[in-house]
Amino acid sequence: MNKTFYSNGKLLITGEYLVLNGAKALALPTKFGQSLQVSSIPNKIIIWTSYDADKSIWFETELAFNDIITAKNFEDANPIKNILVKILHQANLQNPDFLVSETGYKIETKLTFPRNWGLGTSSTLINNIAQWLQIDAFELLRKSFGGSGYDIACARNNFPIKYQLDENETPIVEVVAFYPKYKENIYFVYLNKKQNSRHAIQNYMNKQQFLTKKTATISEITNRMLLSPNLESTIDLLEHHEVILSDILELETVKERLFSDFKGTIKSLGAWGGDFVMVLSKENPTNYFTSKGYDTILSYDEMILV
Repeated sequence: MNKTFYSNGKLLITGEYLVLNGAKALALPTKFGQSLQVSSIPNKIIIWTSYDADKSIWFETELAFNDIITAKNFEDANPIKNILVKILHQANLQNPDFLVSETGYKIETKLTFPRNWGLGTSSTLINNIAQWLQIDAFELLRKSFGGSGYDIACARNNFPIKYQLDENETPIVEVVAFYPKYKENIYFVYLNKKQNSRHAIQNYMNKQQFLTKKTATISEITNRMLLSPNLESTIDLLEHHEVILSDILELETVKERLFSDFKGTIKSLGAWGGDFVMVLSKENPTNYFTSKGYDTILSYDEMILV
């Protein structure tokens, strides 16, 4: 047996945090992602190796089948090992045939983006495991890692999506037409800081107020983004979005905090405080951001799958 699976990375353009409360969100799969290759080995163990985009090994371990079945906690191990055991344990609950095999597995994961970029190292892994074991990726995420699941929807779709959780927290995924005529004015800048989405979500849940009205407003912004005819209209929508989230999170916007002198719009993506931001600018902003020490700047066409 030698099988390879692949999942797309993700960027959440609208709806961050409030997607957990049922807001409609616009999400885009990226040209970057992660593969998972599975091959058979004689012994009933899992030999796991994870490669970063530069082909360096960033994680490796060996697991006995029983470690996964019992959800063993390796107290002094790399915390990633315990997270992996948790994911594989849940995968085994969803597909009990997984570890009945008379042979073991050699597994290699390979990122096509630097791991610290925050484009979905975990979500692409979970979706790849779900493809391999033919199980529900949304359930695997929910019961192992948590989150809204929009990243799983991006992992398995090659087009822009509108994403929402219904009142039963069931994902509603709609492929949408989002092909902005002003894409040459859109850039993605990495803030040189990996953000932990699980911690960010927990902080948000601790801050929740009565958000029904704001959830509806964010949903409306998402709908209007899909119909926005030009750069100016989109700027208005995204700046309104930033103000709403700034108020809810009780945080300065990223532009207020880091780039107050920038002549353009800067929109946080996903967890506030790190990872990528989306920049809308009439002029190429590369010189501005490099002068501030931010050297990872990608155009829309370099980042987005379609």
